Amino acid sequence: MLYFFILNFIFKYIFSIHILADEEFDELCFEFGLELDEITSEKDIISREQGDEKAEGASDVVLYKIDVPANRYDLLCLEGLVRGLQVFKEKLEAPRYKRVSPADGGEPQRLVITDETASVRPHAVAAVLHDVTFTQERYESFIELQEKLHQNICRKRTLVAIGTHDLDTISGPFTYTAKPPGDIRFKPLNQSKEYTATELMSLYKTDGHLRHYLHIIENEPLYPIIYDSNGIVLSMPPIINGELNTHICIHRHTDSSKNTLFSTYCTLLFLLYIKMNKILTETLSGDFINKRVGINESAESIAQLLTRMCLRSEVSGEGDLIQVEIPPTRADVIHACDIMEDAAIAYGFNNIVRSTPRTYTVANQLPLNKLTELLRQDLAAAGFTEALTFALCSEEDIADKLRKNIAETRAVHISNPKTAEFQVARTCLLPGLLKTLAANRKMPLPLKLFEISDVVLKDETKDVGARNNRRLCAVYYNKSPGFEVIHGLLDRVMQLLDVKPDRNQGYHIQAAEDSTFFPGRCAEIFSCGKSIGHLGVLHPDVISRFELTMPCSAIDIDIEPFL
Repeated sequence: MLYFFILNFIFKYIFSIHILADEEFDELCFEFGLELDEITSEKDIISREQGDEKAEGASDVVLYKIDVPANRYDLLCLEGLVRGLQVFKEKLEAPRYKRVSPADGGEPQRLVITDETASVRPHAVAAVLHDVTFTQERYESFIELQEKLHQNICRKRTLVAIGTHDLDTISGPFTYTAKPPGDIRFKPLNQSKEYTATELMSLYKTDGHLRHYLHIIENEPLYPIIYDSNGIVLSMPPIINGELNTHICIHRHTDSSKNTLFSTYCTLLFLLYIKMNKILTETLSGDFINKRVGINESAESIAQLLTRMCLRSEVSGEGDLIQVEIPPTRADVIHACDIMEDAAIAYGFNNIVRSTPRTYTVANQLPLNKLTELLRQDLAAAGFTEALTFALCSEEDIADKLRKNIAETRAVHISNPKTAEFQVARTCLLPGLLKTLAANRKMPLPLKLFEISDVVLKDETKDVGARNNRRLCAVYYNKSPGFEVIHGLLDRVMQLLDVKPDRNQGYHIQAAEDSTFFPGRCAEIFSCGKSIGHLGVLHPDVISRFELTMPCSAIDIDIEPFL
C-alpha cells in the first residue's frame, strides 16, 4: 500500500534538529522494513498526470511516497509511522497500552447491542479516550487514517465502519440496535433538516462519496442505528453519522473538547477506557529465533531487538525464554514466526552472515509440468502457435457461445465479478483460442493455435469443492475446415506420448454428437477405453458467435491420464 507523508513533518517528529539526506532516510526505511517508493510533490504529481498548465499554483512541498506493508495498519498515519521509527532508533520507549477505570470512580461507559442487529451487522465495539489535545493538523491526520482503514482492512466499510463522536455532547449508556428504515429519523452530518433512513438512501444516491456504500444495507429490512441514552442518533453505520455529536469540536472550529481516538495525544499516553482482555503475550526461546534467522545472539540482545519493533520484551527467569508483549496495534502478530520476523528486521537482513544450507535437496519438476513443457515444444515444432489466454471468462463464453447449458458445464462462479468478462473460471480452453482467432483475423491464413493450461471444474470430492484439470486444445482456421490437420495433430500427440492406435490398450476415435461441433463432423477420443476429449469441425453458430467468418476445426483433450 502506497501512502504519502510530508517530509518536514517526519524529520520534525523523529530527528528534531538533524535533517537526513534522502539516501539516509531511504536506508532508514529499508532497515525498518519499509520502502521509500518516491520523493515527489503535489505539483510534480499533477504535472505528470495532467500537464504543466494544470500544475500551476499547486503545492511544491516535498512528499515522501512510502510503501507500507499491507498488514501494518499501525503505520498508516503519520503518528504511527513516526512513533515506530522513533522506537526503532531508540529515541522513544515502546508504548504500553493500558485499560483504566474512569477517574471519578464511576462505571465505565457501556454499549448495549440488541438482538435485532443479528440479521444485519451484529457486532460493535466502543472505546473512550480522555483528555486528548487536538490541533487542526492532528485532526486531519486522524480523519485520513480513518479513511485509509475504511478502504483496506474495513473492505470499503463492508466489514467495519468507524465513527468518532464528541463524548462531551452525548451521554451513555449507548444502544446499538436495528430498525425498519421508515422508523429511523435524524439530522445527518452536514444537513440542515431531519430525514428518514429511506429518504437518506435516495438523497445519497448522487453523493460522490457516500453512494459507494449504500448497497451494503440498502436492501436489508432493518438498518443498524446507534443511540445515546437521550435518544440522540450517533450514527447509522456504515453510511453516515448524526449532525449533533459527530467528531470533535475542532471540526466545528473550536477547541473546547478533548475526546477522540488518538491515544498518543492523551494527557496520559496510551490509556483507553475500554473493556479489553489482558495484554497478549507470547513466550519463546532465544534459540528458536537464532536458528530460524541464522544469527547467534543472547536472549537479552534479542529482547532488545524486539522492543525496538514496538514489541516490549524481557528475558524471564527460566533459561533463555523471552516474554513478548503484543500491543493491540500489532494485529499482524498472530504466530511466533511473526515475532521472529521482527527480530530479523531489527537485526538487519544485511547483517545476517551468509551460510551454506545444512540440508541439500535436488529440485525436480512436477511430472505434469514436465509433460506440459515437452508437449509445448513439439506442438510448436508441428507448426502451431501457442496462446496464453485468461483463466476467467464470461458465462456466455463457456455456455451460450458453445451452444451449451451453463448448468451442465460444472463451472465455478465468481461471487462478486467486477466485469461481465470475468464471471466464471473457464471449463475448457476453446473459448479463449476462438477469441484469439477473432482478434487476429487480419493475419495470413491458415491460423493454427494451441494452448496447454488448466481449467477449473466443480468436484464435490475435493475439500474446496473444485479441482484443476490440465488440458490441451488446438484450433485450425482456414477457408476449408482442415479436419485432417487436427486429426493429424492428434496422431502426432499420441505418438509423442507413446500411445499406440488400439481400441483396448491404445487410443481410438469414434463418431459422437456434441452441440459445439457440426453434426456428423465430431468424434470422441478414447485412450485405454476412457474418454479423454473431442475433435471435429465447429458448428457454424459457434463460429459466428465468436465473430469468425470461416470454417474452423478443433481438438480438446485431457492430458492428465498420460502421466
